[in-house]
Amino acid sequence: MNPFQEQVKKLFENQEKLITTKNFPIDQNNGWFQRYKNPILTAAHVPVAWRYDLNEKTNPFLLERIGMNAVMNSGAIKWHDKYLLVGRVEGVDRKSFFAVAESPNGIDNFRFWEEPITMPETDEPATNIYDMRLTAHEDGWIYGIFCAERKDKNNPDLSAATASAGIARTKDLKNWERLPDLQSRSQQRNVVLHPEFVNGKYAFYTRPQDSFIEAGAECGIGWALIDDIENAIVTHEKTIDQRYYHTIKEMKNGEGPAPIKTPKGWLHLAHGVRSCAAGLRYVLYLYMTSLDDPSELIASPAGYFLAPEGEERVGDVSNVVFSNGWITDDDGKVFIYYASSDTRMHVATSTIDRLVDYCLNTPSDGFYSYTSVLKIKDLILKNKSISY
Repeated sequence: MNPFQEQVKKLFENQEKLITTKNFPIDQNNGWFQRYKNPILTAAHVPVAWRYDLNEKTNPFLLERIGMNAVMNSGAIKWHDKYLLVGRVEGVDRKSFFAVAESPNGIDNFRFWEEPITMPETDEPATNIYDMRLTAHEDGWIYGIFCAERKDKNNPDLSAATASAGIARTKDLKNWERLPDLQSRSQQRNVVLHPEFVNGKYAFYTRPQDSFIEAGAECGIGWALIDDIENAIVTHEKTIDQRYYHTIKEMKNGEGPAPIKTPKGWLHLAHGVRSCAAGLRYVLYLYMTSLDDPSELIASPAGYFLAPEGEERVGDVSNVVFSNGWITDDDGKVFIYYASSDTRMHVATSTIDRLVDYCLNTPSDGFYSYTSVLKIKDLILKNKSISY
């Protein structure tokens, strides 16, 4: 074996060691969920063959030819008893694409499939596609709803962009049929398809925006019913989860993955954004809606459910956690997949019962410091009657 071959061998050995490293739960938790020690997907998990020309004649220095920057914001689905993430893989060229990574246990040993997804284009190609939400719909298709970003042709600023919701569907997560983008009066990001028909129609969670970045005057997470998903047009949006001043979702909020159906209501995971001296701070929160009417809010715990901690706070876009994928096992265990700082993927676990209890029994936001103190005093008074 010559030096070049030894280097190649080392590349594969190091990646295999990374992929097969066992993940362990960390000791500290508040009862809501269990964090795990190691990120589950990073740029280093991207297959060697996607990044390196392994031919010594054409790459004698064994240089990385196609650099990868991050793996983040992954949709998730249980498929043939495997835990699958459709990750947003971002190259050093800032272009994102989708790729499936598979794990036998949902906690570690995530391994990318042989090739990334080749997503078909629409008549107007998107410069960048990212943040896919997966929905196994009762119509028999698996849908991927994602952001399709294009240059704003009406603005000469090179950073000016537009966002729309791309729609694609598949039966095997390998071959995808691209449908026309969602049509709406405003730009749309963080759009999610509800898993069941509602009044015989496809139901979407939306997030209308005044511009590519700013939510502007729009009120929060929206709800829209669509007659034909092959020609999806939003004609009316109802706000189901509002934004409020001086809360974790003051600036923006958006639906995460498709909600989970529970005996007590639909369980939702979302992200909230506020502005601070360090920039935009993204956190995750939960809420619930009615089984009879999924657009009716029935529980809204105050504050965040999960926020960046430790090394999660550092990355390309620091102080951010973002989730667009979770998986529920038959025994009620929930795998929450979240990205930190637009750089890497993590997993936290909980249960349906625990998350529903959190939603239904955590006080809602009173919107004033005074009411926050009253809730703490109520809890203190309740605990005084308990002896140990």
